[in-house]
Amino acid sequence: MAQGSFRSDINGLRAWAVVAVVLYHFSVPGFPGGFSGVDVFFVISGFLMAGIVVGGLQKQNFSLGNFYLARARRIIPALLVLVLVLLAVGWFLLMPSDYKVLGRHARESLLFTSNMQYLSEAGYFDVASHEKWLLHTWSLSVEWQFYLLYPLVLLGLKRLFTGPKVLLGIHLLALLCSFVSCLWLTFTEPDKAFYLLPARAWELLLGGSLFLLGQHWQLPIRHARWVEGLGFALIILSITLVDASQPWPGVLALVPVLGAAAILLAQRESFWTGSAVAQWLGTRSYSIYLWHWPLAVGLVYFSHQSVWYWVVLGLLGSLLLGHISYVLVEVPTRRWLAKRSSWRSFFWLLFVVVIVLAIAMSVRRSGFPERLPEDVARVEFERDNKNPRQSECLKMDAQCIFGGDSVRVWVVGDSHADAIVTAVAAALPNAKEGVYFRGDSGCLFIQGASWAKGNNDGCQKLVRDVSDELAVRYPGVPLIIINRTSAYVFSEENLDLSDPSPTPIVYFSEQRAGNDPKFQAEFRQHYLDTLCKVAESRPVYVLRPVPEMPVHVPMIIGRAMLRGSPVEVSISREQYEKRHAFVRALQDEAAKQCGIHLLDPVPYFCDDSACQSTRGGAPLYVDDDHLSEFGNRLLVPLFSQIFSMDKPSEDQSIGE
Repeated sequence: MAQGSFRSDINGLRAWAVVAVVLYHFSVPGFPGGFSGVDVFFVISGFLMAGIVVGGLQKQNFSLGNFYLARARRIIPALLVLVLVLLAVGWFLLMPSDYKVLGRHARESLLFTSNMQYLSEAGYFDVASHEKWLLHTWSLSVEWQFYLLYPLVLLGLKRLFTGPKVLLGIHLLALLCSFVSCLWLTFTEPDKAFYLLPARAWELLLGGSLFLLGQHWQLPIRHARWVEGLGFALIILSITLVDASQPWPGVLALVPVLGAAAILLAQRESFWTGSAVAQWLGTRSYSIYLWHWPLAVGLVYFSHQSVWYWVVLGLLGSLLLGHISYVLVEVPTRRWLAKRSSWRSFFWLLFVVVIVLAIAMSVRRSGFPERLPEDVARVEFERDNKNPRQSECLKMDAQCIFGGDSVRVWVVGDSHADAIVTAVAAALPNAKEGVYFRGDSGCLFIQGASWAKGNNDGCQKLVRDVSDELAVRYPGVPLIIINRTSAYVFSEENLDLSDPSPTPIVYFSEQRAGNDPKFQAEFRQHYLDTLCKVAESRPVYVLRPVPEMPVHVPMIIGRAMLRGSPVEVSISREQYEKRHAFVRALQDEAAKQCGIHLLDPVPYFCDDSACQSTRGGAPLYVDDDHLSEFGNRLLVPLFSQIFSMDKPSEDQSIGE
């Protein structure tokens, strides 16, 4: 390929890649592997960058500064417009906490470090991904990082190696190293494999290797049609048969990557890449890619993602906004900057980037809560109205006292205990009395449990330490155990038990794929043994399950209020009873066998038909299951009964 020449097959291949990605992100049936279009883009980028850099070095007219400036002219203007539009729309649509997240993501996108930011937050395929308006910029960050390093490495190699075959060999060696790291990370740290350049570089380097190969070898014309057909077959297979449940990128990424490589090798101007539609889409592929994802997120934000005509409008909107961005932003700014000197172009781009970065960072710092109506501001306040000592006390080695120094009661448990412990302290009859708290996030107080995902040695140590402490510390002082117990048995998300046999969070004798009778029997025995043991030395109170909501309460309520369409979030009593039937029955059994006392929060949150998530328009939760400091105050009368009784009878249940 001659440097600077236009290849319609590459432009057409871009069309295939962007269509695959867009259809996948709008959840169009039949395209479960459309995300592999990004891998196709990487191969194309590697091919083109090698053509520019290697071609320039061979002609001895390569300028590193001009290379970077050309990339900036190509990528930054349309990205700046997208970021500015999203920040403007976010002013009217987003709660302050969401707006701050958008500001942070905007900053990272403009600095081309968003791949590392999203790596630190979550996975690409999780549900929360559709709440991140700039998530798709991770691939731009990977490419930009490659653009920064690739010419520098080639300039260094030029001093040592000049032959194209040697350079090809070095490309292939680096490609192999990157591919091996990709395979390793895909199965050990899959998020790193997905987001980080070292695990993605092999795709870009394959494109570069193809360019170098083409300098001294051409595919015979008689084979080109078949090779191109094979390439499209591989891409179609990856788009239609691969899905997000399979390890990615890993070995499966070879399918679309080799498909793209075959099409680049074939170098044919066929209907598949050369049609007017393919050329139109390919020319606008960058802008379409930029704008499609915020529209897909918008459908989720407004709960329209499953309405077919909204999906169609989203697809058409992606094409329309992509076209507008191409015609009014990409082309004019590229031409305008090209007419300026390199230094003027650089300073103009830098000037605008700095301004938009300043806006993004201002949004990141404050979220501008003053723009909200008073009722919406109250909802936002409850979103952060959690235990003020959470970061200090909710960890394995922490030993905290809430209230006065004279310990009147213990509280032990997980993050639900942390969310409620201040209500226990508020129920104490004397200001000099306090609550001794031990807890850790995701730590069920039960002996002999292991955790199905990840290493939770810290929780096992906490349970052992607390058990030892109970034998000697604060003798006779009552113990309150607070856990989200049903989540450990039936998983956190399975609120309606739609999955009859979910994978439990904990296990005992062996890790099990489902919640089968053997697991339930083991859980029952360990639960009873743990409670009966601690009940030997002191009064023990167990809080029955707090109602869990199906959505993030303040987020959903606040968003709806900003849209002018308030919603009520609740669950039916039937849903609550079904979700917690196993645990409540087990707690009843513990009360009979061990003499523990049960504290029932249901009367404080539920009537005969439903359990509500708000009081007076204010959320009772900071998310979907943790009570806020406002919500936990509903339980103060429940805990007060503990301290108003002398010695409750063994079968006494409080609040029921």
